[in-house]
Amino acid sequence: MEKEELKKIIYQLVEKSTGKKKLKQSDILKKVAADQGVDKSEVKAALRELMDAGELIFTYFGGSFVEIPPKE
Repeated sequence: MEKEELKKIIYQLVEKSTGKKKLKQSDILKKVAADQGVDKSEVKAALRELMDAGELIFTYFGGSFVEIPPKE
């Protein structure tokens, strides 16, 4: 699977959970790897690119969670 497609899937997963459930990095790795049949290292690399680009951020509320940054 291409990395751009994988990044899109990860972003959509986080977007769907916004306001319902906070996702941890491990939740995303497990779900995307199982659903798409790709290696967790590929998912982690795509997630890291989304973080570096500022499309997703880590937040901390008693644990680290992945979220979409707030709009200004």
